[in-house]
Amino acid sequence: MRIATWNIAGIKARIEALLKWLAEEKPDIVVLQEIKTVDEGFPRLEIEALGYNIETHGQKSWNGVAILSLLPFDEVSRGLPGDDSDEQARLIEGVFSVETGAIRVCGIYLPNGNPVDSEKFPYKLSWMRRLETYVEGRLALEEPFVLLGDFNIIPGPIDAHDPEAWWGDALYRPESQERWRALLNLGLTDALRATTSEPSYTFWDFQAGAWRRNAGIRIDHLLLSPQAADRLEGVVVHKDVRGWDKPSDHVPVEGEFRF
Repeated sequence: MRIATWNIAGIKARIEALLKWLAEEKPDIVVLQEIKTVDEGFPRLEIEALGYNIETHGQKSWNGVAILSLLPFDEVSRGLPGDDSDEQARLIEGVFSVETGAIRVCGIYLPNGNPVDSEKFPYKLSWMRRLETYVEGRLALEEPFVLLGDFNIIPGPIDAHDPEAWWGDALYRPESQERWRALLNLGLTDALRATTSEPSYTFWDFQAGAWRRNAGIRIDHLLLSPQAADRLEGVVVHKDVRGWDKPSDHVPVEGEFRF
């Protein structure tokens, strides 16, 4: 089974790229971030024509997440618990039946947090603390659980072409690193780092020739419960998609599992 994440940077602007990638690769489940549309505006028909079931948690102009699945949904939940005042659409989760039982796939768009001297950085850290509580509850179920998406976190120096240039940014500073480690310490496995120790980037800025210079960072991740990590076979970063016409600044990242 192939499970992927992709920050699409606007579903309407990238629909042709998404349809091309889905048709070529045919992943079983894809979580999308930054769809930037309300649920009613999501281009369902074109994607459903490729065989995908669709669930969305949209928001006008900003944020928004979705799950596309060749498998039917058993359950769907939307939103991160812990703050009733938080209206940002950043989490969607689906449960799916497979031959070995059930798998739980949770797609997130973690807050960027910049600028750090604004209210956006405390919101990022608070959101991550709420995520930790959420993950604790999911891990207690002792089932295959895949938490994936755009985390807006650079885990370490190996995950940036120029780590010194990023240090101090909300994506790469001590407070963010501490919260990232807290997530892993719950018992999650960083899927890519479980399969390679080589640099592998998932985002290249549109500015300053970042793609041409390969000046990328890794901020799109798959984190796995022990039951999912045991079934991991490999991780693929679809770097070539960044060179397509009208690309997102992120590329799809895919985990392959024995379910």
